[in-house]
Amino acid sequence: MARTLITGGLVVTASDEMHVDVLIDQGKVVALATPDSHGWTADRVLDATGMYVIPGGVDAHTHMEMPFGGTTASDSFETGTRAAAWGGTTTIIDFAIQSRGGSLREGFDSWLHKADGQCAVDYAFHMIMSDVNESSLKEMDTLIEGGVSSFKLFTAYPGVFLSDDGQILRAMQRAADNGGLIMTHAENGLAIDVLVEQALARGERDPRYHGEVRKALLEAEATHRVIRLSQVAGAPVYVVHVSAQEAVAELARARDEGLPVFGETCPQYLFLSTDNLAEPDFEGAKYVCSTPLRPKEHQAALWRGLRTNDLQVVSTDHCPFCFKGQKDMGIGDFSRIPNGMPGVENRMDLLHQAVVDGHVSRTRWIDIACAAPAKMFGLYPQKGTIAPGADADIVIYDPEAEQVMSAKTHHMNVDYSAYEGKPVKGRVRTVLSRGVPVIEAGRYVGHAGHGTYLPRGLSQFL
Repeated sequence: MARTLITGGLVVTASDEMHVDVLIDQGKVVALATPDSHGWTADRVLDATGMYVIPGGVDAHTHMEMPFGGTTASDSFETGTRAAAWGGTTTIIDFAIQSRGGSLREGFDSWLHKADGQCAVDYAFHMIMSDVNESSLKEMDTLIEGGVSSFKLFTAYPGVFLSDDGQILRAMQRAADNGGLIMTHAENGLAIDVLVEQALARGERDPRYHGEVRKALLEAEATHRVIRLSQVAGAPVYVVHVSAQEAVAELARARDEGLPVFGETCPQYLFLSTDNLAEPDFEGAKYVCSTPLRPKEHQAALWRGLRTNDLQVVSTDHCPFCFKGQKDMGIGDFSRIPNGMPGVENRMDLLHQAVVDGHVSRTRWIDIACAAPAKMFGLYPQKGTIAPGADADIVIYDPEAEQVMSAKTHHMNVDYSAYEGKPVKGRVRTVLSRGVPVIEAGRYVGHAGHGTYLPRGLSQFL
């Protein structure tokens, strides 16, 4: 394996900005030093003058090949991880799914099989618990021993994923004993189904009604509920894809009480809104996801939560469905539109634009996109930083490059971009995964099967 020297760049981590060179050997970072203090030689020298040298992104929430609503997410593990690499993300954590009546292990093995030999970058898994019972509760212990240390439960999607409060409490109690982290999709699904039925009866069928029935108060109610259940269980809880200012307030209140409560948001909630859901001629279907997009005034609370650390992580919830042939299943009935949006390729660039716009600092960009997700899910410092001993997952990033986001130029396997026509400043130039080039001078030089499965430890936020 080539010994590599990255020279001349500004190394940016979650804690520091340093004009230092980076030496890589055997796929690991071995040393950092100022250019005038070392005499290193290398097989390959990468000139990063004028560039940022940053850790590869860690996207802790993706859904490759996920079955949903009678169809399947359009990105495979091969296409999705290739697109992730193009966007500067070098680790994904996807979701294995337990089938109703099946075991956790069967679900995990099924997703391992899907990903094996397909991924361009490294990958790990959370476990979706669809059937909480004595057997699956015991299985949590063995999965943690095998490197799956987080478990997702839903207060939404009755009949598909929903767990009742008793099941959620039991899973949290088990996590309190075994050190696992319970993740929750927090919306009141039973109440939402009533509102969906009533909206359709009134003839309200366009995509915008998806946002109107999935009310912010029902996200806040469920967020409050899972926080209090976690408090009863004495366990931490991580709330996924927080979209509403009322839900942020619940997280902030709990954290002010000293509770081990954590939250993530996603770029779509930071940059898009119900204005997109209301686009005419069914175009709004492109933006149907759950939790839904909110009115623009919610964005300020999300940015503030990221600055104050009431929200710790920005993930994508990447779950793409093509506009033609998948999203259009819901023409005439918004409730039949597959829920999910593409974004795994866009996250690092959008968050750099947030730096340009003054929402977050450079170090906070790296924290919420790289270090915090690695720490939250037991991968730090192997992932998420540039330091001796870390995997050499490194992005050379041009902060002055300009680009316009478009489906014509992205690499995700989906026929539209959620950010079509959006100009952003900053672009990936080179991506290394464990020291091996994956993106080089605007070309993909990686291959399926380079990515390896990552067993994870317990959350390092606890």
